[in-house]
Amino acid sequence: MCGIAGYIDTTISNEARDPLLEKMLESIAHRGPDARGKWFDGPVALGHNRLAIIDLSDDGLQPMHREHLHLIYNGEIYNYIEIKEELQKLGYTFKSHSDSEVILVAYQEWGAKCVLRFVGMWSFAIWNSNTRELFCSRDRFGIKPFYYIQDGSRFYFGSEYKLLRQTPVFRSDLNMNQVARSLQLGWSTYADETYFSCIQQLEAAHNLTISSKGISIERYWDIEANRYNYTGSEKAHYDFRELLRDATRIHMRSDVEVAVCLSGGIDSSSLCSLIAEGNPNSRFHTFSIYYDGEGEVDERSFIAKVTDKYPQIISHLHRPDLKNVDEIFQDVIEKSDVPITGSSPVSHYYLVQQIKKAGIKVVLDGQGADEYLGGYVMAFYRKIADDLRAGRMSKVYKTLAAFHAKLDQPYSKLPDFFAKGLLCAVKNENDLFNFEFEKYYPFAVRKELLQGVPVQLKEYGNSKLDNYLYNALYYTSLPTILHYVDRMTMSGSIESRVPFLDHRLVEFSFSLPAEEKIRLVQTKSILRNAVKDILPKEIYERKDKKGFVTPGEDKWLRGPMKHLLDLNFSRLDFLDKDKVNGIIGRYKNGRNHDSRLVWRLAMLNYWLNKNG
Repeated sequence: MCGIAGYIDTTISNEARDPLLEKMLESIAHRGPDARGKWFDGPVALGHNRLAIIDLSDDGLQPMHREHLHLIYNGEIYNYIEIKEELQKLGYTFKSHSDSEVILVAYQEWGAKCVLRFVGMWSFAIWNSNTRELFCSRDRFGIKPFYYIQDGSRFYFGSEYKLLRQTPVFRSDLNMNQVARSLQLGWSTYADETYFSCIQQLEAAHNLTISSKGISIERYWDIEANRYNYTGSEKAHYDFRELLRDATRIHMRSDVEVAVCLSGGIDSSSLCSLIAEGNPNSRFHTFSIYYDGEGEVDERSFIAKVTDKYPQIISHLHRPDLKNVDEIFQDVIEKSDVPITGSSPVSHYYLVQQIKKAGIKVVLDGQGADEYLGGYVMAFYRKIADDLRAGRMSKVYKTLAAFHAKLDQPYSKLPDFFAKGLLCAVKNENDLFNFEFEKYYPFAVRKELLQGVPVQLKEYGNSKLDNYLYNALYYTSLPTILHYVDRMTMSGSIESRVPFLDHRLVEFSFSLPAEEKIRLVQTKSILRNAVKDILPKEIYERKDKKGFVTPGEDKWLRGPMKHLLDLNFSRLDFLDKDKVNGIIGRYKNGRNHDSRLVWRLAMLNYWLNKNG
């Protein structure tokens, strides 16, 4: 895990090349405190801040060179050992034990198609000094970031907004479509767009090439839903478990200690249980955060079930000291690059600081499973929609009955569940999210400033559920989560790994029938069945989903951070001021209905004032 920065710019003088690249790298020094490397080839500059994880020797330093190929890279290729062995059989030799060199040699052998062989997370750039081409790539789910500015023939790129703000091509014009999406939907990232009109991001599963012909971008991979032909069986449960076991195993590959973020939910608990079961004589650390007090989310009882079952786990529990939450949030905003659309990144930041104090450089996280295994309540509505469209009324009835019986939902709520399922049956995914974009919160942005259609989702497959899950992975949910996970962990120079986003698991899951994801009101059914023998019963049978819930929107903004609502909002001239004043006024008078929107308005205002 590292930070990369580079440019191609024929207008930069020889004297200015190194200071400019140094300034770019210094702005993201937190991403790689172990070493810094720079390399120049005429108008081409490549820079790298290293966080040493695999091959800690100088052989792993970057930029890395092999004949006419020159690499800067952020991420991990978890199957690098297997790829290296294949390349050695083809006659290649290696100077290091790093996965970085494996990328270089794989590109030398297979060209752009080498990325199809990688299991991992990455953003990298390879300069070919013979052909004068720059080849860039981002992993299949966008776990690692890649931003760029193209201004005529000038091209600047790297790991965060910050370094691009140091460049001569940066312009501070806001992308109002993204501002609106952040306020109405809570998305901090979307497709190839960012908060700034001049900055784009390379989308997940895409390659980018710059040559004398200009810039070309192409998608190199997509989810193949029918790659595995399962109708649902014990064999499917077994195969899923073995895929998850292998994903966890290779995600543990490291030359430094690896820990786990344990929330008490089924995802992180499954990872801990698989690691503990497979390594009964090896101890490892877990890190958890909690809030106690009335109305707070406290998962310690569930965390204890896991740590009691597996005594080799060394558990670290942390309750944030909210005396300095206002100070912490300011650093979170700075490290996030963007306005934080919820308060959970602040809690994540607290957790990262504890991990850093313990001297840990790599952690496993449970993100990703909710998006493709149906972990969110909105997935239920799509499942009901599919049953309605197929005329499976008995299944609809059984699902609604289970909501009442198993989730203790009153009968009065069942018509609402049914109505939402019916709406999903008659509306496509794009219409549903555009409706939410327009109507869920009072629309604060002046609509005449928007361009085109701000939300355009993709139609995928024939199932309402699969279409929802696909868009959750690529547009609506996961990209924002991954943005904050990357920024918060890298703020502490810590690498976060997400085994559930092993693409083999995702493809496998999209090949399964809906009941293997949602069975009545049981979410992530195949995961539960795959690991139930090694999970504590209380975790396996959990019906509630807490998520990373934090008290910021309702409590912090009325307590230590309330001054944010008294700041001058005049900079937000793109908003309907009367509407915004009404929203904030009702919040100050105790109304919580729009508390998330109030939080987002306060964060946007602070971010704009801080960044000028």
